[in-house]
Amino acid sequence: MQLMRILHFADAHIDMANYGRHDPETGLPLRVLDFLKSLDAIIDAAVNEKVDLVIFAGDAYKDRSPAPTFQREWGRRIIRLSQAKIPTLLLVGNHDLSPALGRAHAIQEFDTLQVPYVKVLSKPELLKPVDLWDLPLQIITMPWIARSGLMASMDMDASETGEVFSNIEGRISGLVEGWLNEVDPNLPTVLTAHASVQGATFGSERMVMLGSDLVLPVSLVKDLDYVALGHIHKPQDVNQDAQPPVIYPGSIERVDFGEAAEDRFFVVANVTKGHTTVEWRKLTGVRPFVDRRTTLTSAEHVMENLKAALPQPKNMEGAIVRLVVEYPRQLDSLIDEAELHKYTENTFEFHLVKRPQMDARIRLPADQTVSSLTPLDLLDQYWKTLHYEDTGEVETLRKLAREIIEEDNKSL
Repeated sequence: MQLMRILHFADAHIDMANYGRHDPETGLPLRVLDFLKSLDAIIDAAVNEKVDLVIFAGDAYKDRSPAPTFQREWGRRIIRLSQAKIPTLLLVGNHDLSPALGRAHAIQEFDTLQVPYVKVLSKPELLKPVDLWDLPLQIITMPWIARSGLMASMDMDASETGEVFSNIEGRISGLVEGWLNEVDPNLPTVLTAHASVQGATFGSERMVMLGSDLVLPVSLVKDLDYVALGHIHKPQDVNQDAQPPVIYPGSIERVDFGEAAEDRFFVVANVTKGHTTVEWRKLTGVRPFVDRRTTLTSAEHVMENLKAALPQPKNMEGAIVRLVVEYPRQLDSLIDEAELHKYTENTFEFHLVKRPQMDARIRLPADQTVSSLTPLDLLDQYWKTLHYEDTGEVETLRKLAREIIEEDNKSL
């Protein structure tokens, strides 16, 4: 029985330059170089080990309009795979896709230019060996499906949104089951999808994915040999200790503090018909994130207590560090931010998040009750307790809250 070695990675987000400075030699943000370092390690492994296939399960960039410089850097890495004659599948993720119908996605050029040994997966389909450079393999592809695209494919209008979401799992399951009836039973079958799967544990990036995720039922994978997923940044096997492996390799670099405690990986799957083993390959040299929290309760030894909440300076060198401090507002003048920045001067970047607490409460007028207030009214009361003086910030938060509430009401 022939073994297929598939290198699987996802969620590269190579232009996620949300911290730090620029490199004077390349002009690139230093954080972009972090992501490219991990990407280089993945490409090196694929080329040096001569894997049979590379599957990238979506999200090359942070959005569908990457700067040409970032497109150049991504392209250089993918061309290395092409030149090494390693078959490579690039799945379109939600960050690669425009919400507007008909607009090009962020990795469109590889399809347009017909780069050898590279295939862009932009629609659900079944790929057979003839579509896969004659590899003894068949692959079901499920790129990110935007709400507008899904409704168009089902000939539904905006008034039928509720019906779209009530039927989505059945429609997708039926599509995959139909393809499974067409596959060669003697060859392994792989599903690659950029989506959420039931039972998966979300990482912190779930907070920025408000909206309508396509959620695939885990029962969908029962007749497959490997499931190569992207979209969720937390590395995991959703079908732990069972066949087939249902793998999210996670993002290739830490994106934010929610991933501070997690290592970063790519995966090499050894796929045969009926059984697959997975090698988790840890990416080394990933930028460390340090996230600490503390509470001040008195005016004594304030700076000593804040420093004690952080690691020793030598253990923070090159790290992105955050210290969240809760304290009575009257202690505000005792926090010497300049001294903290001096203490953390060898970090890549240091963030001090101050959360002063107020003892006083805003009380409702006698003729008002909580139940008589709208959610936005309650938020206004909450912001008053924080004594926000930046009215622009409050107005931004109010606008975002209004949009979320309105979107939620539409889905009811």
